[in-house]
Amino acid sequence: MDKISYIKNLVLTWYEQNKRTLPWREDPHPYKIWLSEIILQQTRVAQGLPYFQRFIAAFPTIEHLAKTDEESVLKLWQGLGYYSRARNLHQTAIEIHQNRNNQFPATFTELIKLKGVGEYTAAAIASIAFHEPVPVIDGNVYRVLSRLFNIDLPIDSSEGKKMFKSLAQELLHPEKPGEYNQAIMEFGALQCVPANPDCQACPLQELCEAYHNNTIDTRPIKRGKTIVEKRWHYYFVLTDQEQVYIDKRSDKGIWGGMYQFPLEETKTPLPPEQLSELSLWNRLYKPHFDLQIIQNKKKHLLSHRQIHATYIILLSKDKLTDTIHPFQLKPTKELSKLPVSKLMDSFLTKHYESIFENGSR
Repeated sequence: MDKISYIKNLVLTWYEQNKRTLPWREDPHPYKIWLSEIILQQTRVAQGLPYFQRFIAAFPTIEHLAKTDEESVLKLWQGLGYYSRARNLHQTAIEIHQNRNNQFPATFTELIKLKGVGEYTAAAIASIAFHEPVPVIDGNVYRVLSRLFNIDLPIDSSEGKKMFKSLAQELLHPEKPGEYNQAIMEFGALQCVPANPDCQACPLQELCEAYHNNTIDTRPIKRGKTIVEKRWHYYFVLTDQEQVYIDKRSDKGIWGGMYQFPLEETKTPLPPEQLSELSLWNRLYKPHFDLQIIQNKKKHLLSHRQIHATYIILLSKDKLTDTIHPFQLKPTKELSKLPVSKLMDSFLTKHYESIFENGSR
């Protein structure tokens, strides 16, 4: 038996013995596969599974998801990050409901045309739900293949991507494409892990070229690293305790469509005595509010950004009745119903009662 065939059989055997029981495996409906793949992008299974279960409970079919509003989707998604995934999820559900009679396309070529569905997700749905022989290549697969064949091409180079795609296609089991794709991803997630893999217990050890060349720790190779930018966020909490001003972000960006306190952002930190340089400070503080407290928060890390947040609590001299363009006036007790970023939610959870003494959450 050649090496390629041997690997296929060993991976499938390992999967049968070690695979995790997951709801989208028990019922491989294209809707559930699609939902799970979108949730699990940039998210570990342990973290993503509760979200999947909550989504299925709230929206058991794609029709239910299509007929809800975007804010409800964003609220359920809260804490997962990469919120464009949630917005695309909702828009694609509407597209399939309105134009495809709630039926998913059955081929990779048609699936990849859907908003928010890239090659990886399209291949997963096509192979698992519709048994099309297309390989799935995620971070786990890159790691397994780069180690098995000791590949020193960067996985984020055009040459590397082309090579890995060709190799994954060659390894794909033609009769069991969906099962094999799940098997090799699971193998990377549980056995061939990024750090300190248990090579002694690995069924592919004898075939693993990186193991024999002592390059396990250097595979896969990635050419570039994400440049992390630092930003300082100054949030203005404008309240009379019973009500508070809130702002809704535009649909673009990492927190698109989410709610937040009015925000001013800088590229360098401002000491307290220089807060008057902020336009919102001058616009709101003196004419309408009294300064209550300045609450600093530790840095918040995103994949490409490091945020240092400061909350400037301003208490209204009178009961709030008018809008301050473009902000919305909301009862403080309704804040918990709004979709907010993890950064905002953390602040509300920790400091809500002490700041809004007469409010409830």
